[in-house]
Amino acid sequence: METSTEGVDPSPSDGVVPDQAQAVAPKAVVIRPASLSPSRASDFMQCPLLYRFRVIDRLPEKPSEAATRGTLVHAVLERLFDAPAAERTAPRAKSLIPGQWDRLRESRPEVVELFADDPEGERLARWLGEAERLVERWFTLEDPTRLEPAERELFIEAELESGLTLRGIIDRVDVAPTGEVRIVDYKTGKAPRPEYAEGALFQMKFYALVVWRLKNVVPRRLQLVYLGSGDVLTYDPVVADLERVERKLLALWEAIRLATETGDWRPRPTKLCGWCDHQAHCPEFGGTPPPYPLPLPVRAAESDEVTQGRMGPD
Repeated sequence: METSTEGVDPSPSDGVVPDQAQAVAPKAVVIRPASLSPSRASDFMQCPLLYRFRVIDRLPEKPSEAATRGTLVHAVLERLFDAPAAERTAPRAKSLIPGQWDRLRESRPEVVELFADDPEGERLARWLGEAERLVERWFTLEDPTRLEPAERELFIEAELESGLTLRGIIDRVDVAPTGEVRIVDYKTGKAPRPEYAEGALFQMKFYALVVWRLKNVVPRRLQLVYLGSGDVLTYDPVVADLERVERKLLALWEAIRLATETGDWRPRPTKLCGWCDHQAHCPEFGGTPPPYPLPLPVRAAESDEVTQGRMGPD
């Protein structure tokens, strides 16, 4: 609920003098974001306090080597499809890495900090070598000479009847001559164990839901390509799957609304806490979160991979 003076008579005719009126002015509140991305939905499910730190407080986070390498590899695989099919070879893909690394440093100067303590460039050379190996492995999993993506790095957005907007960026969309749609996402990490596959597919089902709501077409296949382990995870969704995901997201959105209004952003400790940049502000580590709500009226930023780029974990 946003603080507003609309419809309020500012005159002291009610017996309250101006100084008193200022003293009893309504407090600033934070308004729930109107959109969700897969990353931010996953943040809230993982830890509500992490969601708050990223979306409402917008606390800075340091770039990591793993996430930055993922961004670099994604850029290379996207740009490779600019070349004619016959020229989409592993050597050509690897040759794109230096130029894409230069572009990444220009667009995100903060990534230079990753190798600030590496004057001889040894760590950087190893890091770039790891990126090369991930790119090479992709050629053992897919044949780009036989692919003509309909879309690459596709921004999608759809508003549900509830008013919730879903948005995200799909790595690749393939469309068969028969019109069947395949959504593909590259992961530079390793494939999860089978018992964790459902969590890994959440992002893909999210994308499929948005495509369904936008185009009234259920994607034929969802495909996760894990370059870290050389695995490909596929899933063929049906309408019932997407309806379940939609109900889950609406329940999640309602939980975010309640947390926004009450200020109850409880941490949820897991093994992932060891990787969190916000331990200094987390009660689980003896820290104190920033004041809530903030001193001035504020609308919670719709922080997601769309506004922050592709620097999130993959």
